[in-house]
Amino acid sequence: MFKNMIVYRIAPQWQVELTQVEEALAKAPFIECGATQEKSLGWVPPRGEQHGQLAESVGGQWILRFMVESKVLPGSVLARRVKEKAERIEQETGRKPGKKESKELKDEAKLDLLPMAFTKQGSMWVWIDTASRLLVLDTSSQGRADEVVTLLVESLPGLSVSLINTQTSPQAAMSHWLKEQEPPVGFTVDRECELKSATEEKAVVRYARHPLDIEEVQAHIDAGKLPTKLALTWDDRVSFMLTEGLQIKKVSFLDTVFEGTKADDGGFDTDVAIATGELVKLIPDLIEALGGEAESGVAEASAAATVATPLPAARTGAVVTGPVQVPVDTDPDSAPF
Repeated sequence: MFKNMIVYRIAPQWQVELTQVEEALAKAPFIECGATQEKSLGWVPPRGEQHGQLAESVGGQWILRFMVESKVLPGSVLARRVKEKAERIEQETGRKPGKKESKELKDEAKLDLLPMAFTKQGSMWVWIDTASRLLVLDTSSQGRADEVVTLLVESLPGLSVSLINTQTSPQAAMSHWLKEQEPPVGFTVDRECELKSATEEKAVVRYARHPLDIEEVQAHIDAGKLPTKLALTWDDRVSFMLTEGLQIKKVSFLDTVFEGTKADDGGFDTDVAIATGELVKLIPDLIEALGGEAESGVAEASAAATVATPLPAARTGAVVTGPVQVPVDTDPDSAPF
């Protein structure tokens, strides 16, 4: 649970009860793809119980689960079916299909093949901390996070969120920590990082299971290479990878987190309590390590009813804002779907 994180700040004016969230999500439940349906998405019970609640509360932390299913239709298979249809028309009429007709043939071919296509499913944990006003998505893909946030702001009246934005950019902070060998208070630098050149060549240097307190790393930074990923550990309790876009990847809870728990302790409630109990303390410490949170435009944007990122939230009066530069979707394949 929560192996990757993209974190949003919820505007203070959004005040709802869990029952209201449940009612809203119930209007968009996940239903498997129909025979000719390419993609289906919606909410499923986070406990995995059939007909269970779509919004669960554990220790005051709200947990949701988003599910998506899509049909796998290889482009080569579709192209072959289109070609067969076009050749049949040419044989029967003596003419080749035009541009418009070719598009129609492609649509027909897709409808023919979709009922036979394999499907793939993926899910994403969604955590709402109303006390800290945090919305946390278990993904490393900004594009997939946008999809879920869009559904949330359309489903939950008045919801306004902004990507967490810090006074110091993660890249500038990581450069300082590596060059000066001065990790922030409460954190240690681990043995993995990626440095990338800003030149046209985009040269990349990666270190894995390698000490980073060496002159070679400092020389790369002096030469203009900037960190895009850096492995850190917080309070000897949680290890993770910080990215230049303030995405938190490869979250791992260390043994100290589980001290005092029994081997048979487990299940949904325990997993949620452990994960949220640690992360609700890590996130503010990480923000502080990055110079504190920058002025959020979410409250002002709510008053002006403007949208700073290209999401269709304005239709419902909800607002999504964020940093001027939206984090680059650097590793979409590592996301759960």
